[in-house]
Amino acid sequence: MPIFPIHDGRELTHVARPYATWAIILVNVAVYFVFEGGLGGDVSFAAVYGFGLIPATYNDYFELPPDILAVPDWLTLVTYAFLHADFWHLLGNMVFLWVFADNIEDAFGHLRFVLFYLLCAAGAGLVFVLSDPDAQTPLVGASGAIAGVVAAYLMLHPRQRIWVLVLMRIPLRLPAFWVLGFWVVFQFYSILVAQPGEQVAWWAHVGGLITGALLVLVMRRRGVPLFDRGSA
Repeated sequence: MPIFPIHDGRELTHVARPYATWAIILVNVAVYFVFEGGLGGDVSFAAVYGFGLIPATYNDYFELPPDILAVPDWLTLVTYAFLHADFWHLLGNMVFLWVFADNIEDAFGHLRFVLFYLLCAAGAGLVFVLSDPDAQTPLVGASGAIAGVVAAYLMLHPRQRIWVLVLMRIPLRLPAFWVLGFWVVFQFYSILVAQPGEQVAWWAHVGGLITGALLVLVMRRRGVPLFDRGSA
């Protein structure tokens, strides 16, 4: 993606620290390095297939080998979001989470934010399953849940200015409406031009966006407005 967010600078008003966001980031990092064995450079095949979301397995079209330790199919709608294919996959997702999730946690509260995040992961996973019910390739990564965070941020703080790197080298401060709006449009465009066998689960991103946009309507704190003016 040509635009990469690095900082939004928006102060928290309802919580002292975004503990839930920090915890989610910590769990993702720990899962990658400890349970996936990412420290050595190659992730664990067994972890990806045992805890990733496989549409064919979820729909009972395919069974995993008995030697792979796996969680119940319904639970993979959440566990997949804590796995990552490689270090750069993890880093990109955690940066998005670091920049945007604290303000969503501020608007929701700690516990409701955790529930929101997990529901966005599940919504993204379900849309991915519906998009390709027979797929046997595992879906892994937090990007579906983060898409829900992006949707919520865009609906809460569209005018907040965000520091981004354009083409990974030019720093600019742009309104969230342009930065995240471009990201949202890019997801839908990518579905239209996607080629068979692509490794990016665009439908999961769309599922997360839709889930996050719907949930922010009912899960934000009372008195937190939609589409506020942000800061200059």
